[in-house]
Amino acid sequence: MLKIISVIVLSLLIGGCAMQSNKEMSSSKIFQSVEEKDATLVQKGKNKGSCSRCGMDLVKFYKTSHIAEHEGTHFQYCSIHCLEEHLGNEITLKNPKVVDVVSLKLIPVSDAHYVVGSKIRGTMSRVSKYAFLNLEDAKKFQTKNGGEIMDFNGALEKAKEDFKHYK
Repeated sequence: MLKIISVIVLSLLIGGCAMQSNKEMSSSKIFQSVEEKDATLVQKGKNKGSCSRCGMDLVKFYKTSHIAEHEGTHFQYCSIHCLEEHLGNEITLKNPKVVDVVSLKLIPVSDAHYVVGSKIRGTMSRVSKYAFLNLEDAKKFQTKNGGEIMDFNGALEKAKEDFKHYK
């Protein structure tokens, strides 16, 4: 009987530790994540919180999120990688925007300063690409995390390189 009780107690202790580990892991956030209340989601329907290309969670990967329109429909992407993948299908996207890492607001990609290749993990790519409205914010991020500052076209070219490995 004592052996059975010991096994039960040991199982509860191990199970409790495992549950704590999972709880801690789920509460820790990656850099790209925001609170749901802070995310602007532009798509409609039941999948509005998922990347229109790969299905990844847009709140979890919000700080790399991009949006664009095609034939009156708004598409939201978890990353510039997925935006480029959609462009690669020979379609024309209008009014592309990106999330400013600091304000979490959507800004025109033409106004963005991208820090490309920082030590902060990227989304859908080994080469990270984070956008900032203010050049000073981009420089602060770059000083702390490395990378190169470039405009949208430069960042898009880097995203295109992701696809060269698959051809």
